[in-house]
Amino acid sequence: MSGLDEAAEADIRSGIEAIGIRLDELEFRTNFSGPYDRGDVLLSIHAGAGGVDAQDWAEMLLRMYLRYAEQSGFKAKVIDDSRGTEAGIKSATIEVKGDYAYGNLRTEAGVHRLVRLSPFNANQLRQTSFALVEILPVLEDAKQIDVKPDELRIDTYRASGAGGQHVNKTDSAVRITHLATGIVASSQSERSQLQNREQAMKILRGKLLQRQNEKREQEKQALKGEHKSAAWGNQIRSYVLHPYNLVKDHRTKTETSDTQAVLDGAIQPFIDSALRYEAAGGNDSA
Repeated sequence: MSGLDEAAEADIRSGIEAIGIRLDELEFRTNFSGPYDRGDVLLSIHAGAGGVDAQDWAEMLLRMYLRYAEQSGFKAKVIDDSRGTEAGIKSATIEVKGDYAYGNLRTEAGVHRLVRLSPFNANQLRQTSFALVEILPVLEDAKQIDVKPDELRIDTYRASGAGGQHVNKTDSAVRITHLATGIVASSQSERSQLQNREQAMKILRGKLLQRQNEKREQEKQALKGEHKSAAWGNQIRSYVLHPYNLVKDHRTKTETSDTQAVLDGAIQPFIDSALRYEAAGGNDSA
């Protein structure tokens, strides 16, 4: 009799495990149901208010996302960056390749706020800095966003980043301006001008798609009578290093005091909670 009881318990446990796996699969599909979620992503970081501190903060975020990509099994490459005059970066764009790279990282779009004792101030005063993270899908089909050659201005210039003698001797970097919208995309990471042009076009198409989607969203909000401000004050996450340690997502209320781990790339818990929050319709209880 005990043998039958043990067999029944084993069947129940197996059934519960199967249900759990199925629920995980359903949650995964719910979280990653967007048209670009499974693909690669272009992630851009722009230093905001805060001077040199903001540029240093932008570089800290760049390192955080590169570490996250490495830990997640994604391939990441810096394709364009603009260095700060004293420290840090004014802006940078990385391409992250891997299954569901865009699906994961799309929730990182927005303003990120840092509070710390400034290493660039002789009196070590507390400084608040801001950086904007922009997320764009990599479009596999170029026809999704049709760009005519006569709509573009293409400039070449000498790459300013690391790259040895080649970078210093040739105008391999490319900057493309979409004349109708004023949108600019650039790339300087590749050795050839042709490759940099292809990378810049990839970024440009992503930006044009984003603009298209934002316009549709604004039209929807206008019809609904809604208003959403895109002001700098609407940060999605704060990273506080003084007078205490705390990283807090303002959408989901997810937080941790292990700030160093987060800055070393451990951002998956924030991504997962943001995906659940989004799937639930943006409710704080998600």
